Amino acid sequence: MDGMNPDGLPDRAALVRELRQLRRGGLPALQSLVPEALRAATLHARYASGEDDLADGAERLLRAAAERLGADDLIGRAAQRTFGLLPGRRGDPAAVRRRAAAQVYGVTDERFRHSQERQVVEQLAGAVLAEARAPAAADAPRATAHGPRPERAAGTRPAVVPHTGLPGRAGTRRVTVHISPIELLRDIDVLVSSENVHLEMSKSFRPTVSGALRRSAVTGCGSDGPAADVLADELAAWVRARPGALPLRPGTIVPTGPGALAERGVRRVYHAALAVPDGLAYHVDPQHIATAVAGCFARGRQDRADGLPGLRSICFPLLGAGRGGLSRRTSAEWLRWAIEDALTADPDWSVHVVTRYPEAAGLFEAVPPETARE
Repeated sequence: MDGMNPDGLPDRAALVRELRQLRRGGLPALQSLVPEALRAATLHARYASGEDDLADGAERLLRAAAERLGADDLIGRAAQRTFGLLPGRRGDPAAVRRRAAAQVYGVTDERFRHSQERQVVEQLAGAVLAEARAPAAADAPRATAHGPRPERAAGTRPAVVPHTGLPGRAGTRRVTVHISPIELLRDIDVLVSSENVHLEMSKSFRPTVSGALRRSAVTGCGSDGPAADVLADELAAWVRARPGALPLRPGTIVPTGPGALAERGVRRVYHAALAVPDGLAYHVDPQHIATAVAGCFARGRQDRADGLPGLRSICFPLLGAGRGGLSRRTSAEWLRWAIEDALTADPDWSVHVVTRYPEAAGLFEAVPPETARE
């Protein structure tokens, strides 16, 4: 094949051309034809052993390459959406995938096509080659058709693999810990988002819980961008109805509907006002985590009484961690105590905790499968 490097991998330019074609056809097109450069990279990377599993192997390689770009990075998130690599998005038409990727950057579809999309495709091609050059297991292919991703070489960024839920504990109370982006969770009645005391959500392209939920709740899309920024719009309406309410007392809970998250079984989003502006950064007092957790349970009881019967499950992120300035350990310790206290008084809840970091699961006595094997 023209454009082959001495190590058996194709030139990046050849791979970029093929990925541009694949963007239009989508992942299902691989079942009829895996183009030359991607074929060579898949076999070299040992994601496939031959023709029988070549299409599935090429798809796994693309997923791994997108993970390499980073779930917290704009390019990584846009790549996942451009090629339909997120759960449930594999068969989306090209226009729908482009629209979803454009929303990551907060631009129109047309502007994304002429600018960011080119960078996304080029960066994904580079990540495919980097993944193919990474050390593989000496005695087996990188992955089987239905098996887990192999462990990565030391020093590379671990893949974010959503788990269905790991048994954990908050003190003496059972919780379920998810190692996953919060927007990928399903069939949990209430998702909790950490906000600032002015109820201004993160921009939809920010790698935060608030930004992810805002982006995932958008309904409809026109030529000029999203038709309804549901969560931010509902929060703005709540503020307008209460002149002088801002800034809120830390720990205050404001509910909104789920927007498009309803398609994943979510019924409510509770916004916990926690972060207090501190110059160019934010400050979160960990004691307000306890206030917010108690407020979420109280809000749930009120919603049940006000016409939302059957609210039974609620999911908390590590409140105040990240841009809030708290360490994950500090956030988890206060969250564990507050959840245990709330469940002691109101045990009729199924409580979940979500984090992107496998090591944080251990703070709730949940052990990720890859840790348990060691």
